[in-house]
Amino acid sequence: MKIILKKPLITEKSNKLSKVGVFTFLVEKSARKDEIRKAVEEKFEVKVIAVRTANFIAKTKSQRSRKGYFTVPEYKKAMVLLKKGQKIGLFAQESVEAEVTTAESATIKEKKSLLKGTKVKIEKSGKSQESRLPKAEQGDDGQARVKNEKKQKKGGDKI
Repeated sequence: MKIILKKPLITEKSNKLSKVGVFTFLVEKSARKDEIRKAVEEKFEVKVIAVRTANFIAKTKSQRSRKGYFTVPEYKKAMVLLKKGQKIGLFAQESVEAEVTTAESATIKEKKSLLKGTKVKIEKSGKSQESRLPKAEQGDDGQARVKNEKKQKKGGDKI
């Protein structure tokens, strides 16, 4: 028996499609749609509604920083639409949330995702993190205002 499903294709676009129920795989170049359907149904125990395939040819490319050329291999991509409500575990984005309160009364919230990095959000109670200066103390805007006032005293803008 030949291996039809090589690996799942996990990209930003395929993550968005997985929320709708479409999952992408790299498959054997000679695999047909009915073979792909059977392989997915047997391996993941789900009901496949439709299979779309795309063949990508090998390309020769060059880099500016390196001498010579390299080839990107040819491959076949299959997008599999599952029955509504069914999912494949390989594409699941599990995130873990943790909340920690420190002695300085600051709350730290962490979100960890399997595919993405860790996001940290720090909230301080009682103090706002943004502080704004009055307009008189602002450096860039105040200087620009002074320059415009000098131009107007000299004769203004010529039209």
